[in-house]
Amino acid sequence: MKTVKIIGPAFPYRGGLAAYNERLAREFISQGYKVEIETFTLQYPSILFPGKTQYADWDAPSELSIKRTVNSVNPLNWLKIGKRLKREKPDLLMVRYWLPFMAPCLGTICRIVQKNKQTKVICLADNIIPHEKRPGDNLLTKYFMKSIDGMVAMSKSVLEDIDQFNKKLPRALCPHPLFDNFGEKIESKEAKKLLKLEPDTGYLLFFGFIRDYKGLDILLDAFADSRLAEFPIKLIVAGEFYTSPSPYLELIKKYKLQDQIILKTDFIPDDQVYKYFGAADLVVQPYKSATQSGVTQIGYHFEKAMLVTNVGGLPEIIPDQKVGYVVEPNGKAIANAIIDFYQNNRQSEFEINILEEKKKFSWANMVNAFLTVYHEVSKQSNHDS
Repeated sequence: MKTVKIIGPAFPYRGGLAAYNERLAREFISQGYKVEIETFTLQYPSILFPGKTQYADWDAPSELSIKRTVNSVNPLNWLKIGKRLKREKPDLLMVRYWLPFMAPCLGTICRIVQKNKQTKVICLADNIIPHEKRPGDNLLTKYFMKSIDGMVAMSKSVLEDIDQFNKKLPRALCPHPLFDNFGEKIESKEAKKLLKLEPDTGYLLFFGFIRDYKGLDILLDAFADSRLAEFPIKLIVAGEFYTSPSPYLELIKKYKLQDQIILKTDFIPDDQVYKYFGAADLVVQPYKSATQSGVTQIGYHFEKAMLVTNVGGLPEIIPDQKVGYVVEPNGKAIANAIIDFYQNNRQSEFEINILEEKKKFSWANMVNAFLTVYHEVSKQSNHDS
C-alpha cells in the first residue's frame, strides 16, 4: 500500500473531525505514504448547521494536500468524484462516517470507486447509529455500509453495531488516539492568569460543542448540590451551543449558579485550547449517550484527571479510580465524585497514573488498525478471484 486518499472534514472546516483527519494524514505521511485529503465544497447546507460558522479562521496546514471537491447534496458531483477516484486508483480510500445524512454522498462515491477492483474502501466510524436519532437513519446507514470493504471503529459499542448491518465485514478496534495538536501543557497557575481566573479557585471543565446528549444539564444539577458549596470551585463551560441555550441558562438561574459557572460559549480556536485544559483540575463529560470522545483524548494529552459517565465507549478509555471517575449519568453521582476528588486530594494520584495510561493511544496504532483491515480485505479479494 502506497497511496491513501481520505474523504472527510478538513481545512477550511473546523472542529474535532477536521483536526483528527489532518492529524491522521500526518501520521500516514510520517510512515512513508502519499496522502491526499478530499474535503467538502459544501459539507452541510447552512439550514442544517447548528453553529455560528463551519469555517476555520486560521491558515491552511501547509504540509498537507487538501482539496475541496465533495458536495454533500449534489448527486452529479458524487458521480464525478467517484469516477475520478476510480481512475486514480488509490490503494486505500479512507472515508469518515459520522452521520447518516452523509450516507447517500459517501455511499455513492465509494460504490463507484470499488469498481476499479484495486482500491480498498475502509471506513473510520465515529458512530454507525447516531446519538440524535432521526427517521430513515437505518436505511441510510444500510446504503452506506454496502459500499465499504472494511471498517475501523474507535469503541466496542460501534464495533458491535456493525453486526446489525454486516456480520462478515472485516474490522478492527482502535481507541481514539491522543489529540496532541493543541500545543504543550502549561502550569495551572499560568493558565489561570492567561484566562484571568481566580488563582485560588479550583476549576472543572466542560469542553466542546454543547449538544443535548452531552448532558450539561446533568452537570448543572450536580453543581446545585449543596455539599459542593464547601469547596472553592467553579465550572468552566467552554464551547459553542449547537442546541438552544435557553434550558441551560434557565437551570443556572433556577439553581442560582451565576457566580459558579463561567460561560465561554463561543468556538474555542485550536491555539486557545491549552489554556482551558491547563486551568482545569478535572475535565467532566456527563454524557447521556456516547461512542467515544475526542475530549478525553485532549484530556490525556494535557494529563488531566477526567470524570465520564458510564455510557458507550467512555468507560473503556477512563479506568475508574485510576485516572478519574466513571459514574452513572445523574447529578448526585457526579456530585459524589467531585466531592471525593477534592476532599481526598485525588488530583496528583490520577495525573501520575495518566502518564502510563496515555501511552496506549498512539496515532501509529490507528495506522496499524487500517493496515490490519487493508491486508484482511486484500486477502479476501485475492481468495475470491
